[in-house]
Amino acid sequence: MPDFDAMARNMGKLVDFSGKVAAAYLKPRESGEIKPTFGEEAFDGFQMMGKVAESWIANPARMFHAQATLASQLFGLWGDSLARLGGVGRDGTPTTAAPERKTDKRFAAPEWRGTPMFDFLHQAYLATTDWAKTMIEDAEGVDEPTREKAAFYLRQISSALSPANFLATNPELIRETFRENGENLVRGMRMLAEDITAGRGELKIRQSDASQFKLGTDMAATPGKVVFRNDLMELIQYAPTTETVIRRPLLIVPPWINKFYVLDLNKEKSFIGWMVSQGLTVFVISWVNPDERHATKDWDAYMREGIFAALDAIEAAVGEREVTAVGYCVGGTLLAATLAFMAAKGDRRIGSTTLLTTQVDFEHAGDLKVFADEAQIRVIENEMRASGYLPGSKMANAFNMLRPDELIWSYAVNTYLKGKPPAAFDLLAWNADSTRMTAANHAFYLRNCYLENKLTAGEMVLGGERLNLGLVTIPIYDLATKEDHIAPARSVFQGARFFGGPVRYVLAGSGHIAGVVNPPAKAKYGYWTGGEPKGVFDEWLASAKESKGTWWLDWIEWIKAQAPETVPPREPGSGGLEAICDAPGEYVRVAS
Repeated sequence: MPDFDAMARNMGKLVDFSGKVAAAYLKPRESGEIKPTFGEEAFDGFQMMGKVAESWIANPARMFHAQATLASQLFGLWGDSLARLGGVGRDGTPTTAAPERKTDKRFAAPEWRGTPMFDFLHQAYLATTDWAKTMIEDAEGVDEPTREKAAFYLRQISSALSPANFLATNPELIRETFRENGENLVRGMRMLAEDITAGRGELKIRQSDASQFKLGTDMAATPGKVVFRNDLMELIQYAPTTETVIRRPLLIVPPWINKFYVLDLNKEKSFIGWMVSQGLTVFVISWVNPDERHATKDWDAYMREGIFAALDAIEAAVGEREVTAVGYCVGGTLLAATLAFMAAKGDRRIGSTTLLTTQVDFEHAGDLKVFADEAQIRVIENEMRASGYLPGSKMANAFNMLRPDELIWSYAVNTYLKGKPPAAFDLLAWNADSTRMTAANHAFYLRNCYLENKLTAGEMVLGGERLNLGLVTIPIYDLATKEDHIAPARSVFQGARFFGGPVRYVLAGSGHIAGVVNPPAKAKYGYWTGGEPKGVFDEWLASAKESKGTWWLDWIEWIKAQAPETVPPREPGSGGLEAICDAPGEYVRVAS
């Protein structure tokens, strides 16, 4: 039994912190700092669900059969629960055990099966969710984009309504609250108030204890120097660790949606550090975390002041005009567009390119496409027009919504209801270190890529030049990952076929981040190779060769084959450019 005096005291504290939560949420809205947008964001979801409902209403017989199917399942579950309460199973034999049924990790604790009521709650929830998915999949006369959007919004709704998310319907939470006399709820409410305050009125769910990591010490710690800086980026050159290095330097173009050091998380996971150890002279662009001053910086600016400025700086630093380039995610999309621009101009400064989980064709883009129809883009553009940028929290929330069970509600329950601060996890600390996006850049990306798919259609115009990927004839290493929801492997495969030169398409295991950051010493996932991306993706995969270990080893052999000549190592700041400061520089430290 709980200590009811302690419980009463904690309930008083809970009310006090609830007031702080309300104040943190309301203050920026009352001052006008945050404009209410829920109606605009929710409208699209209701509209998609409405179209699915219309399909079923148009055929009453099918609708009745679907409803009867669900009712039959729920009555069966209820019957099993009543039988367990009575100690007699359906076959008349004594039983108190729950029958074997589908479950998931949200309901893995024994309390969910040990009590008939909670077992019924979670099994009924799963049955209803599966039924709703089937209703969307089997809806007649609904186009595929509407079906995909409806399925996305269903995931948000069903994840939010899970009985695991509520104190009264979660036996683990009830037990924990009684055991701690409600102190878990007080700790959780305190952290909720802190997180809403830190988010300036928006909830920024803490996924990791970022205080345990320091840039330049625990993360982004590969030794190097910033050798160039302009308004849009810093260029970092890393210190060599080998007796000789490959003559052709390597430039990494990371996404500006988040910070570059996902490729330099720590000594054990650092792709950048590993590249240096393989004898590469590595440069990386560290994009500025933009504010209202950068509002007009568009794709042309990111090409000229980013990639082109980096190429000029590399030539000044080490005396080499030709480089190998690596583009990651949207950084790879910009790099691909830049390659088409350079091909049209006869600019041959990039000798070969690696694209990591990069889309150039967006016909079969991932779940983020759900946010990129005309109506939603107009909403985003209006918001960006007022501030000059898209807040980092907006994109972070969008990524979290791709996996709501794992990235939203599991942390909400553990932190705000169980009162347990999250552990220190470098990848999630990086994920929470979000960046803003300039209005002009983000609007160009959404419209030209997600909405109108102009790059592979030969309709994208950059720097006054109509782009044609077919003119890009340099060798390309094109990496996709098997479980990527942001740049699906099928989408990357389709886009790879638009280049005019040789493409080595490689499929790695896992997803958008873990599939890329897969170091040899701790390789968790294998990879598949099967030649150039031709024909149908499923047929390519069926005939592809699976290899154990990381794709990094396959990639470095490909890199060395492109330009095997070696030279003495180059120290950052010892060439034509002086060092400005130590890596990882200053731009990466600017918080959103």
